[in-house]
Amino acid sequence: MTDIPQPAPDPRRQRRRQQQWLAELAGGARNAQRTAAVAVCLSGALLVVQAGAIAWLIHAVLVARRGLPELAPVFLLLALVLVARSGLGALAQKAAGEVADAARLALREQVYRRLLDKGPLWLRRQRTGELGELVLAHGDAIEGYYAGFQPVRIEVAVVPVLIVLAVAWVDWVVALLLLFTAPLAPVFMMLVGWGAEAAGREQLQELARMGGHFADRIKGLGLLRLYGRGETELAGIAAAAEGVRVRSMKVLRIAFLSSTVLEFFASVSVAMVALYLGLSYLGLMSLHASVPTLATGMFCLLLAPEFYAPMRRLAAHYHDRANALAAAAEVERLLQDADAAPSPPEEAPAAAVAAPEPPRSAPLARVEALVLRPQGAGHDVLSGFSLTVAAGERVALAGPSGSGKSTLLEALAGWLPPRGGRIVLRDGVRVGYAGQRPYLFHGSIADNLRLADPGASTARLQAVAEAAQVMRFAAPLPRGLDTVIGERGFGLSGGEARRIGLARLLLRDPDLLLLDEPTAFLDPQTEADLLHALAGFAGGRAIVMATHSPAALRWADRVATLPGAPAAPATEGRA
Repeated sequence: MTDIPQPAPDPRRQRRRQQQWLAELAGGARNAQRTAAVAVCLSGALLVVQAGAIAWLIHAVLVARRGLPELAPVFLLLALVLVARSGLGALAQKAAGEVADAARLALREQVYRRLLDKGPLWLRRQRTGELGELVLAHGDAIEGYYAGFQPVRIEVAVVPVLIVLAVAWVDWVVALLLLFTAPLAPVFMMLVGWGAEAAGREQLQELARMGGHFADRIKGLGLLRLYGRGETELAGIAAAAEGVRVRSMKVLRIAFLSSTVLEFFASVSVAMVALYLGLSYLGLMSLHASVPTLATGMFCLLLAPEFYAPMRRLAAHYHDRANALAAAAEVERLLQDADAAPSPPEEAPAAAVAAPEPPRSAPLARVEALVLRPQGAGHDVLSGFSLTVAAGERVALAGPSGSGKSTLLEALAGWLPPRGGRIVLRDGVRVGYAGQRPYLFHGSIADNLRLADPGASTARLQAVAEAAQVMRFAAPLPRGLDTVIGERGFGLSGGEARRIGLARLLLRDPDLLLLDEPTAFLDPQTEADLLHALAGFAGGRAIVMATHSPAALRWADRVATLPGAPAAPATEGRA
């Protein structure tokens, strides 16, 4: 059977959806949008008053020979109009900037929320540099749309209409000339806009690829130097930068072409108005009963360039619209699966599968006929697995690497949806997970611990650090828990990073602790001290621990051997 080809997406429908998305981003700044629109419209109306005042003054001085006392009120009016227009322009820019800031913040919140919904397992498979571009380059791309394109679009819709009405009141011929030449600009901009949007999308894609490439190389800089790949990677970065340069120049060429051609049409149109008035004054053309006055001619000549000025500004900002639409398309492409079933973040209460709430006397957690497959794997690692965990019980998961211990913990944490069976948690149970690779941020050890509880006291931090054996390596440091560590725990060993992750989990104080190899890379004495402190600190909380350690298996109340795994060592009583 052959696959039925899927219909190609409708570009117009996609563009409408992207425009709607851009409008929703600025939904929190409606008042600022209205302020910018009103300021732009009032400034356009005052432009007509300004041109009328200048034309009257020229006529009064050169033709009517009026004295300065008669001109003073008009000069005062002109000064007030100029000050008012300057203030309205500043107000419009300020309001448009507030709209851009609100939209950029909404974009970052939306992207961050959807990335959280994807969960840590999905994020592990992504290029962080490319995802970072969603809130950096893409945020900058939409800023010009709100701060530049949108105010000018309102100006194009209002100001030329006011100018045509004002000009038609004094000379209908000039108004007709403006009306007949006006459609040339939007038609040309529409044609250029298609190319600008495609070029902008290619540029953003190249920026995202380069961002991901560069960020990945920075993270692996030590490894690249170790294997002598530095020069090769420099050549790759140079090639990626060249790709960005080429596509950026393409976008600039289109933007300059749009502005140049529009300037040409505007200049020709203004020249036609000047030619008509000149021929009328020379007596070579007579379309009126009388020759237009100097005030009429100056009024029309002053407003003719202003009729096309908003369109020229729109052309200058039209690439901002193209870049914003391209950014919307890129966000949609990179997060096209973001509406999938959400997974809670680390150390958050979760239920892996929706199920009826069990009574308080029921086990803390129950796994029934579970079928699990890790993300990206081609086969199931667990099938038909069942397990119950009572409150206060310590359960060790035994089995060789690849038997599904970590996958089971991820499913209990709510990160991985089962392919079959179900996981039932008692109502209100808080679940905490400490994985093999806890993420540590650049900052002090205390800052990394306080991610679980920002208001935790120093004594509380000290207690969980003692229980997780963090103080064993932190106490000798000059600043103790205030010692600064690098991104992803740079400067710490794997075992030290895991102990910080465990301390952070203990600070969260969950009801069910999920621990993935917490004693790996520890010497026997440190491991014994950690298990002893963990038993005392956990109290009545349940613990499910994936481990290969014989000491940890003996420490547990019960050992759950995963299907296919060799028999576990005999268990003993609590330490």
